[in-house]
Amino acid sequence: MTAMSSSGCSRYVQLSADEFRSRLPEALAIYVNAMRYSEGTAEQRAPMWLTHALREGWRCMAALDDNGVLLGVAYGYKGRAGQWWHEQVRHGLTRRAGTEEAERWLTDYFELTEIHVRPENQGKQIGEDLLRRLLDGVPSANVLLSTPEGTSRAWKLYRRMGFVDVLRDYQFTGDPRPFAILGRSLPLEAQQGQA
Repeated sequence: MTAMSSSGCSRYVQLSADEFRSRLPEALAIYVNAMRYSEGTAEQRAPMWLTHALREGWRCMAALDDNGVLLGVAYGYKGRAGQWWHEQVRHGLTRRAGTEEAERWLTDYFELTEIHVRPENQGKQIGEDLLRRLLDGVPSANVLLSTPEGTSRAWKLYRRMGFVDVLRDYQFTGDPRPFAILGRSLPLEAQQGQA
């Protein structure tokens, strides 16, 4: 029997778009459980996640146990004008901080779209390991993400990794919850001592 680390994760792998598609039900189950969404959410999200896998610069990291079971997943891609998230954030940031600040963050960035770990495996370094591996070698100047406002393990991870406030208490069209847009420069190592 192979010894498993205390996190339960035995390996991290970069998934191709085809591998991601084949594991989509498993990844969406983690997403639904980690975010405490209703079961119907997975069916709604599936087409969007598949479309994301076609975008420029898309990459995906997965955490697996000894049996190849997915424990966590993280993916993102190069953000661009015309994409829904980009336009929402540009609008909010321009309105609150001005065009110059919006341009500073949105000209060259990687959108960290999803990062989720099975609830029973959270708090064991898997999220941080996924984040580091996903962003390793990303050629963009910045990384941006959105996360619901409120205290969570995700917030602690993002702060520990040096993410700063870009836009707070923002409401995306169609979602009543307030979100924070967080960002930081890349590569991660450039600010390790400052996090």
